[in-house]
Amino acid sequence: MTNKISKVFLAADHRGVGLKLYLIEMLNAAGYQTVDLGTSDPTTPVDFPDVAADLANAMLGDNAARGILICGTGAGMEIAANRYRHIRASRCDHPEQARDDRFHDDINVLALAADDIDIEVAYLCAQAFLESPFDDIERRRRRIEKIS
Repeated sequence: MTNKISKVFLAADHRGVGLKLYLIEMLNAAGYQTVDLGTSDPTTPVDFPDVAADLANAMLGDNAARGILICGTGAGMEIAANRYRHIRASRCDHPEQARDDRFHDDINVLALAADDIDIEVAYLCAQAFLESPFDDIERRRRRIEKIS
């Protein structure tokens, strides 16, 4: 781990349970402290806005925390999470995108599409998201402040 991350919160709707469990296992093995916010039952539908709210609430006040949200398309989680002023979420489909979104936009939540991404690519996205720094220069900080 290269960044000082307090915790990695992971949450998924019913379509993302399998990918979430895989990522928790891999991230724990890599030394991250993970927190599973649910859901754990792939057969009982849950609403992605509720899952995103749980993650946003868990991250409130912890600027060193990161989050990973997973639903079928990733888009629903991204939209729902970005309703919260302290969250900057981006759906990423490849590691380079996750790295760039951290570097340029200081994302603190990664959204993944369980229906569309290979689990190993999803882990590479998570690694890039967690290991990439934010390019903390004045113009980027100014832009982040305008949306936070």
